[in-house]
Amino acid sequence: MKVFGYLFAFFPALLFWISLHAEGIGAWICVAVVFGVIPVLEWIIGVKSSQLTPEQIELRAEDKRFDWVLYALVPTQWFLLLYYGGVFSEIPFQDWGFSEWGKVVGMGILCGSYGINVAHELGHRTNKWEQRLAQSLLLSSLYMHFFIEHNRGHHKQVATPEDPSTARLNEPVQLFWFRSMYQTWMKSWELEFERLKRNNRSPWHPSNQMLQFQLIQLGYLGVVFFLFGGNGLTALVFAALIGAILLETINYIEHYGLLRKKESNGYYERVETHHSWNSNHIIGRLLLFELSRHSDHHYKSHKKYQELESASNAPQMPTGYPGMMVLSIIFPLWFWIMNRRVAQFNS
Repeated sequence: MKVFGYLFAFFPALLFWISLHAEGIGAWICVAVVFGVIPVLEWIIGVKSSQLTPEQIELRAEDKRFDWVLYALVPTQWFLLLYYGGVFSEIPFQDWGFSEWGKVVGMGILCGSYGINVAHELGHRTNKWEQRLAQSLLLSSLYMHFFIEHNRGHHKQVATPEDPSTARLNEPVQLFWFRSMYQTWMKSWELEFERLKRNNRSPWHPSNQMLQFQLIQLGYLGVVFFLFGGNGLTALVFAALIGAILLETINYIEHYGLLRKKESNGYYERVETHHSWNSNHIIGRLLLFELSRHSDHHYKSHKKYQELESASNAPQMPTGYPGMMVLSIIFPLWFWIMNRRVAQFNS
């Protein structure tokens, strides 16, 4: 996939811009395309799992154009978020109707895809500037603790009962949202307390990142209230909540039911490609910067998105991420389709 293909990730931003200036059904165009049209297209088109040569991977890793696509989404997210806040500053919550909710959910899609997923990619980088960009995106979704727990908790404990972001077998996604949100937030505090203890510092030392992130987010909410009043603040908080739900739904489908075996020494086996669900459906790959090649991401988390490959021995999703997210909501059908697949890899 060439770098220009990933410009398709800007398509939801365009759809959201249209929805902001539309009424009725038109206000839901972003939601309808992402969770209606795209799943159908992915089912029709199927998978694209061509592999790269080592030389191609090396060239892609050094091609800065792939990075600039990510960087460009940072101001895009903030511009749309602030514009959205301005639009809703004049609309009291009690006056929200069908059109307004379409716009709120549309902004929530951007908070999940740009505000968290692009932040996820940048947050794995070792460059401090890129990490700051990741944190700024997470701020737009009020999910800054993800920066701590995902990198230092989830990647270490994935596919184990100790990982809040690994969905248990037969756990409905609606229950997973509450459990994962609460436990990942608490786990982030725990990880910071442990880090400070190793450095012989108080748990409430000013260098506690969780403490810093909470203060930054409170400050951000204060600025939003100053700029857009209670109406705009309410709209921005709802969008952030929807973004968080979308992120947790993605977590749910990425590792549902998969478990690493515990060795005789008490440690879990190392993370392999068969501990994450993989999808090669092309539209989801472009929209989410290869997040659906999640098996390779967990196997070698240092890889940039453009380097990720399809893992042939990984469990394969029956369709792409948008369709799987919709399927997960209908949890009896999800269990019927997915539990048989889980059994093949946990046996």
